[in-house]
Amino acid sequence: MSTEALGEEPGADPPDTGAPAKSAAPADSADSAADPGALAWARRRRSAARFWRAYRGQRAGLVGLVALAVIAFTALAAPLLVGSDADSVTDAPGTALENPSTEFPLGTDQFGRSVLDLLVYGARISLTVGLLAAALTVGIGTLVGMLAGHYGGWLSGVLMRVTDFFLVMPTLVLAIVLATVMSRSVTTVIIAIGVAAWPKTARLVRAQTLAIEARPYVERARALGGGHTHVMRRHVLPNVLPLVLAQTTLVISEAILTEATLAFLGLGDPQVVSWGGMLQDAREAGAISSGHWSFLVPPGIAIAVVALCFTLAGRALESVLNPKLGVAK
Repeated sequence: MSTEALGEEPGADPPDTGAPAKSAAPADSADSAADPGALAWARRRRSAARFWRAYRGQRAGLVGLVALAVIAFTALAAPLLVGSDADSVTDAPGTALENPSTEFPLGTDQFGRSVLDLLVYGARISLTVGLLAAALTVGIGTLVGMLAGHYGGWLSGVLMRVTDFFLVMPTLVLAIVLATVMSRSVTTVIIAIGVAAWPKTARLVRAQTLAIEARPYVERARALGGGHTHVMRRHVLPNVLPLVLAQTTLVISEAILTEATLAFLGLGDPQVVSWGGMLQDAREAGAISSGHWSFLVPPGIAIAVVALCFTLAGRALESVLNPKLGVAK
């Protein structure tokens, strides 16, 4: 019915009926309803803020994270800090196996290169190998674990038997075998570590996938017509990612130690400088028998410190992301 029929002028204020007027919806609520993307980003920001508050409560993890940030910055800025020719044998600034001095705080190696410069420059290869090998390890393990846990049946049986085959073999021995039969390069070391270390991650992800698949919302998604890809991408993977992220930080420390072991055994790339390669060079140069501790000890300490920092950060991350530990709600 028009306003003229009610005896009201068009555009006039509505009559006061004595009932309280309904308040208008807040503008931000209307904007959020009109823009689901903005609402999703707001939720992500709140989740990130809650995660950071919980992580700051982990003192050891925070120390490890700060130390890793400093080490990563040093590795990235190595060409600016020590020069791009720090690993050059022909342009070595000193003589062979000099003792620590003002010019060379940690002495020199058998070619006259500064050990301190090599230590800074070697962080690039050690961290790169650790990160890429851990990414390959976690990627293979996550894929195998999710497929085995989601599909089950004969596929799960085959994948788990393959996992058990790699699991019973010592990781270091398998990595040594692969690094021996393949060409000596950084890529070979990354592949050897990644192929040898993925079974643990596969087992963890499979167990987590089975637990998620049994939850009611996954059953409802299937009842509403959700296919395998939808269930795995929208429900299983987001719930598995916290476990995968925590596992990645722990695997990185293992990968760095394995790379140092392979390089120390002479299976790394001889053309690049890494901490494990420095240990190998110190052994071949007779630094142990001659008492040049400044050539032998610093790379070993660097490997131990980085592995410890990643372990501390990984444990703290696991405590925050794992609701069973009751650290973060």
